[in-house]
Amino acid sequence: MKKVLYVPLDDRPVNLDDVVKQGQSAGLHLITPHEADIRNRLDSVADASGDQLLSTSSPVFGNTAKIRQFILDHAAAVDGFIISTDMLAYGGLIGSRRLRADGGGAYPNYDATTIQLLDVIRKIKQDYPRKPIYVLDTIMRLATTTYTEGLTYDTYVESRSFMGQPRKAYTTFDDILNGYNTSDDDTQYGDTTEFDKTAYYNTRQHKFKTNYYVLDRLVRQGYIDFLAIGVDDAKTEGVQINEIRFVENYINQSLGGCEGQNPDRAVILPDADGLGHSLVARMAHQLHRRRTRTKFAVRYYGPHGSTIINPYEYMSVHDNILRHIDIIGGQYVAHCPDIEIIAITSSAEVTSAMNQINTNGAHGIATVVVDFVGQGAANAAVTEALLESPYTGRLLGYSGWNTAGNKIGISLGMGEARYSFLVSETRKKALGAAVNAHGSLLFKRFLKDYFYKAVAIGEIRTYSRSHGKYSNLPQGFTDQNMLLFNPPEDYEYMRGVLRDRMQTHVATLGGKPAFLIGSPDCARNIKQIRGASGSLAGYSSVVLPYENPDFLWGRAFEITLNPEVTLH
Repeated sequence: MKKVLYVPLDDRPVNLDDVVKQGQSAGLHLITPHEADIRNRLDSVADASGDQLLSTSSPVFGNTAKIRQFILDHAAAVDGFIISTDMLAYGGLIGSRRLRADGGGAYPNYDATTIQLLDVIRKIKQDYPRKPIYVLDTIMRLATTTYTEGLTYDTYVESRSFMGQPRKAYTTFDDILNGYNTSDDDTQYGDTTEFDKTAYYNTRQHKFKTNYYVLDRLVRQGYIDFLAIGVDDAKTEGVQINEIRFVENYINQSLGGCEGQNPDRAVILPDADGLGHSLVARMAHQLHRRRTRTKFAVRYYGPHGSTIINPYEYMSVHDNILRHIDIIGGQYVAHCPDIEIIAITSSAEVTSAMNQINTNGAHGIATVVVDFVGQGAANAAVTEALLESPYTGRLLGYSGWNTAGNKIGISLGMGEARYSFLVSETRKKALGAAVNAHGSLLFKRFLKDYFYKAVAIGEIRTYSRSHGKYSNLPQGFTDQNMLLFNPPEDYEYMRGVLRDRMQTHVATLGGKPAFLIGSPDCARNIKQIRGASGSLAGYSSVVLPYENPDFLWGRAFEITLNPEVTLH
């Protein structure tokens, strides 16, 4: 099994557990830092007076020095690297947004500590020039992080609105750094109420200097083989747009790109939490020595993706799909694909979508499904239709989780990684272990994206919001930090509810025609592809340890959830 060193964006399951499992489904062993060194948490201390919350404090960020040392310690033993610069340089995604007293010095010598951390990438490429190094970086989002270092939900609302206002267009690096507060009519924006906008601009300056350093001093000079830049929580206008256009122009002018992208060196697009999946897919293709790019075609069921721009993105759904295909190392085609993407954009078209999925399954056409109908969670009508088909159990990729970019990155990443393995691996033991991993991940996607995010979460949120400790919290936001905002006995009660409900949902999901786990008529997953034929494995059993589901970050938004599926 090939070994890949993986430094995740943070330790949320979407960036860690799921990506590690995806690697296993593709015959890759992802080596990750010690869990304590990548631990990220929201504020853990509340300052209160009676039932009035005064402030919060004490978040947790990753240990950047230990991350750097981890990379050096394991570099000789791995076959490739996937590294998040946010974790390496800032201790994770929320760490990269911490408000700063200054924006660093003049580029390129803007921060000696940050440069030393980033330059570990330079060192490992010099020491191991033949090993592929893929990097994920992010353009800082518009909003601050709620309930981190005392920042409130009101701060989030004001910062996202304020930073999403139109800015004057600038093209040079220094003008962008110094023009964050200049409106599109060349006037200065006024003061903020809930946060220090100067400290926020300092943070943007520092992060943008890091973005530029990664491009200019590491990618351009050949120390990074491929860079995926995600624009986190974006908008079609605001302080991000000049940064985005600068990066696109740099890729064109200095990295041989076209229209702001170079599929061989660097791509920028709206996504963050799907980038780990995408780069593992690219790594699987690389390490399995596949010489030809996997061909992808897209069918829309509902409005065409070119007509849709997600509220938290700046690029159309269709362009976002094309850019993700670039990141995973694929090729977009109109006809005769290796993998067909079924993009469901309207629940009214789900019957037609299912007809195509069933036809593909009957004819052995590899398929990935993306549910764009649900806003942040899988749509009920789409999910119910999918689970009534036995061919759903052999999808190479699926997601209905969170933003459009996240859904695309997760589902296409699953599909490309799995396909690269299926068409190249012949060893029986490796094929068996990988199909179990893929079956577990596919099962989890439905269990989490629908049965938790669309069903069970409602009960958790309702209870949390009706049992809060503080009367002055904004309506409906107790569940954003239940460890702080609910009494300990209520938090334990909600954990019990979560675990009970997920046991029930595991049984329900396992009995659906998509899986029929343990039944003589069980659904089947693809175990191997050999030319026009291949082999299948049946869903045999599923186990979700009772204590496994948990509120990893102490909030309802996302949970730890690791079902283990066995196929035979």
